[in-house]
This record gives sequence, C-alpha cells and structure tokens, in this order.
Amino acid sequence: MATRTAEAAAAAAAMSVAAGDGPGGDSRLDQAATQWLRWDKNPKTLEMVKQIIANNNRGELQKYFGSRMEFGTAGLRAAMGPGFAQMNDLTIIQTTQGLCRYLEKTFSDLKKRGVVIGYDARAHPSSGGGSKRFAQLAATAFISQGIPVYLFSNITPTPFVPYAVSHLNLCAGIMVTASHNPKQDNGYKVYWDNGAQIISPHDKGISQAIEENLEPWTKAWDDSIINNNPLLHDPYSIINNDYFEDLKKYCFHRNIDQSTPLKFVHTSVHGVGHDFVQSAFKAFDFVPPDAVPEQKAPDPEFPTVKYPNPEEGKGVLTLSFALAEKTQAKIILANDPDADRLAVAEQQENGEWKVFSGNEMGALLGWWLFTCWKEKNQDQNALKDLYMLSSTVSSKILRAIALKEGFHFEETLTGFKWMGNRAKQLIDQGKTVLFAFEEAIGYMCCPFVLDKDGVSAAVISAELASFLATKNMSLAQQLKAIYVEYGYHITKASYFICHDQNIIQNLFENLRNYDGKNNYPKTCGKFEVSGIRDLTTGYDSSQPDKKAILPTSKSSQMITFTFANGGVATLRTSGTEPKIKYYAELCVPPGNSDHEQLKKELEELVSAIEEYFFQPEKNKLQPKSE
Repeated sequence: MATRTAEAAAAAAAMSVAAGDGPGGDSRLDQAATQWLRWDKNPKTLEMVKQIIANNNRGELQKYFGSRMEFGTAGLRAAMGPGFAQMNDLTIIQTTQGLCRYLEKTFSDLKKRGVVIGYDARAHPSSGGGSKRFAQLAATAFISQGIPVYLFSNITPTPFVPYAVSHLNLCAGIMVTASHNPKQDNGYKVYWDNGAQIISPHDKGISQAIEENLEPWTKAWDDSIINNNPLLHDPYSIINNDYFEDLKKYCFHRNIDQSTPLKFVHTSVHGVGHDFVQSAFKAFDFVPPDAVPEQKAPDPEFPTVKYPNPEEGKGVLTLSFALAEKTQAKIILANDPDADRLAVAEQQENGEWKVFSGNEMGALLGWWLFTCWKEKNQDQNALKDLYMLSSTVSSKILRAIALKEGFHFEETLTGFKWMGNRAKQLIDQGKTVLFAFEEAIGYMCCPFVLDKDGVSAAVISAELASFLATKNMSLAQQLKAIYVEYGYHITKASYFICHDQNIIQNLFENLRNYDGKNNYPKTCGKFEVSGIRDLTTGYDSSQPDKKAILPTSKSSQMITFTFANGGVATLRTSGTEPKIKYYAELCVPPGNSDHEQLKKELEELVSAIEEYFFQPEKNKLQPKSE
C-alpha cells in the first residue's frame, strides 16, 4: 500500500511540476523527470525517480536531469544510477538507438555484417544496472531492427572487441566498461569498422542521432527477443581461440619461455584479465603466472583497493608484492579491470621493487619488438616501411631509437583512438606498424588489435624479461642500456586539481599573453624556452608557416614548451577529470650519462613550471596527493 501512495504522490507532483507550478519552477527539469516516468521500465531507477519527485528534491533532480551525458570520441563514461545524466537501462537504450540509426545511414551492408558487443564485470545492484545488462539491452536494440549482433556470452577484455570487429569484418563494436574508474562508474566505448576507436566526425553524428531517437522503440525493453534469435551470435569461443593463435606469431623465443627459471605474479585487480593472461602464457609455452588469489575473481566492488587503477603504483600492488615475496617471483604484471593496460614491477638486487612508468615500459617494449623484428628482417630496405607511434605527451625515446636505427617514428594526439586510426592508415598503405604506446601504461604490441592491449603486453613483457635473464640482465639494467645507447629520456608527469573552469581558462590565456598581447613565455625561471606548440589555437613556432601539423581542438587546452636544455613540457586539460595535467621530459643525446645530474635538472625544470606557469597559490590549485 505504501508503494501505491508514493506512486500517486510522485505522479501528482510530476503533473503539478509539468504544469509549471512546482516549487523552484524549473520546467525543463520537470519535463525531463516526467518524460523519465513515461519511458523508464527499470523498477529500481523508476522508483528512485518517483521518490525524488515525491520529496520535491530539487538538488537531486538537478543532478540527474540537469544535463544529458555527452557522447564523445570516448563514447560515454559516468556513474550508474537514475536520470539522463547517468548510465542506466534507459540511457543505454537511447544511446544504442542513436548509434544504430547512424550506422544504418553509414553502412548499406549493416544488416549483412552486424556489430559486436562485449562487457566487463561491473554491476550496480542499487540501480539494477551493470555491464552485462547494458550489453543485452544494446543487443536488443540492434536485433529489433534486423541487425546481426555478435554478443559475447561472458566477460572479455576490452581488446577482444576491436579484434572481433577486424577479424569478423563487422561494421562496429561496443564495449561496456569503465576501465579503471571507481566502482560506481560505467562506460560505453565504440569502435568503427576499421577496428579503431571512433574519431570525429562520427562522435558528433552519433550524438545527434541519439538526440533524434530518445523515445524507446516498441521492443526496446523486451530483451527476451534476443533469446534463440537467428540474428544473435556468440563469438566467445572463436575469438578466444583465434586471438591466441594470432598472438603466437609474436612469440620469438619459445625455447627460452619453456625453460625460464623466472617466476611471475599476475593480478587482474578484480577485473576480467585472469583467464586471458593465463591463456596468453600457455600460448607462449610459459608456466602460467601465480595469480593474486584475493584479486583473481571479477568483483565489481573492488574490495582490496582504493582505486582499481594499476597506474597509481605501489598502493594497488601491495597484495602482489606479498605474493611475490612468498613465491620468490621477480616480476609482477598487473592489468587494469578491463585488461587493456599493464603495469610492470621488478624486484631489484637490494630487495626493493621498481614499478616501471608507462614511458619506461614503452622504451623497453619498443626496443624489444625492434630487436626481434631486426633478427627476422636482415634487409635494410624493409626499414623504410617500418613505423612506431606514440602520443604527443609520451616519452620521445622511440624517436631517438628510430633516428639511430633508420625506421619511422610518428607522434599523434593524446589517446589510442588517434594511434589506432593512424596505424590502420599506415597498414592500408602497406607499411608495418611495429609498436605504439602512451605514457598512461597503454601498449599496442600486436597490430591485429588497433588499440591498447594489456593481455598481449603482459606475455610479451614476460618473454622480454626471460630473454634478458639468459644474459644475466634485469629489465632495469636493459632500460639503462637503452638510455646509454640512444640518450637519456627522463620523465615526470603529474597534475593539479581544479574544479573552476574560469581559473583553468585564465591560466592558459595567461600563458598565451605572458608579457603583453599574444606573446608566449620566453623563459621559465632560469630555463630558456626555444619552441612552442599550442594545439588549442593551432600555433607552432617550429613550422615555417607557424601552423601546427597535428589536429587542433578549441574545446581542450594543450600547450607544449620546448626548452634550450633539451627539455619538453606539455600542459593540458583532462577530458574526463577536473585536472590540469603536465608531462615533462629531459632528452639528451647519447654520451651524457650522468643520470643523477639529469634527474636533478628535470626536477628543477618541473619546479619552475609549477611555480611560474601553474602559479598554484594564485590559482588555488590543489596538488596531486601522493
């Protein structure tokens, strides 16, 4: 009886606010809430909204209905819960309807080829949402329109979706995941028919199509239509087999892998990675790594970590260190929850653990893949068609290796969507793309996946470590050898937190008008600025016409400073968090091997950038908490 009364009160409140006589009187909010009551068929989120309306809680209404989640090149990412601002059954239906209409317009053979849908293990019991449920509703939308769907029957790593798009020649792929975000979040990531993440203009086209298809279609909520439907296929076993068959082609030292005395520990940090990394090790004939038992099974609560993000370093690896001490393993491999990223740690001779940065692993894996390629390709001519890529905020170490060895290096904008699409263009021109990476511990070691892949990176890192062990070398020693041969590249990245968009805007405008109109800084403390590239305005001082080569975007801030001492620093805003990030690197030519002096110089440069460019006191910026 109580429920019925609440329902009646909610309905009455909704009708009164829709009429415009509700307290606070924001009729746009009230219309959105009324629309929600009409369209939502999930009993949990529906009841939550009814209660908010009955209590006339304007703050909650504003939070859930004040704005719609924006669909961008990264798809969607937001907290799970009721309302158009969050991830839930209704917003997944609306998003998929828009995507479906956009694909119908773009691909005449969509009904022949179809789409693939994968999902991780995230769930949100209080709102009845979760990755598997969202994936089923997305499949329902496509199948209701006569479009074939390859829906994985179980959780998979994110890289399996772009792999399936390419391998099965599909029109698009959807991965339901929030990767390493906090447990309440979820996301909806879209891949194009080239097997890479979408880039503009597709994001805008899909976004517009979502706005035009908000009302759920007749069969939208009837997910029983996919049961035993001839249009529904399960790609799980074929992809799970063929991916590892393709991965075997990147095993260069099977005899070493079979007999290595090195022991490995692996953690999937309560995500999807465990089974797949075990399979990858089997594909290379390794003894499988010891899994951290408390973190091995998928668990949407992530109970043993504050953040399920191995990029945060030692805090996430506490249980891994404990298991490694017990089993006497020297190497730890840690995936993020959707297994597209990888952190690596190695025990040093003094017993301490070194957690490698994304830039350091980029140097090691780039060197390794080139070394293995060179052994198989003695023809010098082949070098002219060989490429490596990294994002513009990542270390320039690959550029130094490419210059000395004679292959091509290209940098792209930040994010694997750019590297994946560029790699595909190069491959279509008959080039070989050997490796791509970004500093946020993302690596593309095998171009059969045009995105970062933590599963292949894990086993290839294991083979690299095993090979070095036969030479009595550690990963840390090999890293030093790379720096000695190609020049030291020392990096430091961090961020400030700022929730005020005006302060962020003013900070960057101040850098563009540092000593009067339109003048960038000529110095930063004692460091002389020798070059500036501003990818917000499109200015690049190093180009003859002063125009940047990389694409520019007015909607995000990004300025790169080059210094006379070989330093490079990029300041940029984050697309997903209230952060202003910076990435600093000191690059010196081979022969300068005073590592400690270079480290000290980089620290001084970073301090100057913080003091003169960020001005944290004046701008009330909150530093990263260590």
